[in-house]
Amino acid sequence: MQFITLDSVDDPRVEAYANLTEMQLRNRLEPAKGMFIAESPKVIDRALAAGREPLSLLVEEPWLEGMAETFAFIDERWGTAVPVYVASPEQLKRLTGYRLHRGALCAMRRWPLPSVAEVCRGARRVAVMENIVDHTNVGALMRSAAALDVDAVLVTPSCGDPLYRRAARVSMGTVFQVPWTRITGYDEDGTEDKHYWSFKGIDELKSLGFTTVAMALEDDSISLDELTRRLHLPDGDPARIDKLALIFGTEGDGLSRHTIARADLTVKIPMSHGVDSLNVAASSAVAFYATR
Repeated sequence: MQFITLDSVDDPRVEAYANLTEMQLRNRLEPAKGMFIAESPKVIDRALAAGREPLSLLVEEPWLEGMAETFAFIDERWGTAVPVYVASPEQLKRLTGYRLHRGALCAMRRWPLPSVAEVCRGARRVAVMENIVDHTNVGALMRSAAALDVDAVLVTPSCGDPLYRRAARVSMGTVFQVPWTRITGYDEDGTEDKHYWSFKGIDELKSLGFTTVAMALEDDSISLDELTRRLHLPDGDPARIDKLALIFGTEGDGLSRHTIARADLTVKIPMSHGVDSLNVAASSAVAFYATR
């Protein structure tokens, strides 16, 4: 590693770490620059273990000794030229806009996302995040998917970026362990087809053999218990569900009407005490556990 002590937070070499609190700006700039920011040693280590290439690190001086194994791993895998910018806690707070709790950030190179068919190859159970915009919920769903053996996660075009630093941190780095990709299509001129999901996207899942399940409170929704019963029916039973795609909607509004209308089934989690629904992070964990 090349250790470089910062004299000033205005150093252009650490521009990638500036203004990390400006979420909308980061969402536009990081994909355009082909990079993302991993925060905390645990998240950084899981990203490195998954083969994600480090471009540089920004570390609070007191954390250097504790990251010795991380630095050695980078040296062995990517060479000794990766810079580590060293700063005081006060300098980092001025640069990033907030106080770090785990003392380390890493700028990493994005990778080409696989196709939906590639991610779903061999999968029996996948989750779809439809337009979930809160990065805490995105990260929590990814963590539950990893913990409860979901084979893959698909992200619609308007969904929050799973690689945004808060999403990756809340996921505890499992965003680098669970296979995921965006479920989208492109027009002839190469621009993203904004109408791919939910029309063609649901058809794509069905063509891959998945029973598509909209998690929503509708008059014709079946219970989660009934869904799990169908998952465990014997082979040959016409009601048996073999491959399952669970679709979760955005905070507040839930799933779009188009998605609900086109899904094979609509499923609800039974509620008590007048509670009408759970937060998407909680509901996804319940559904993953019940259907595992």
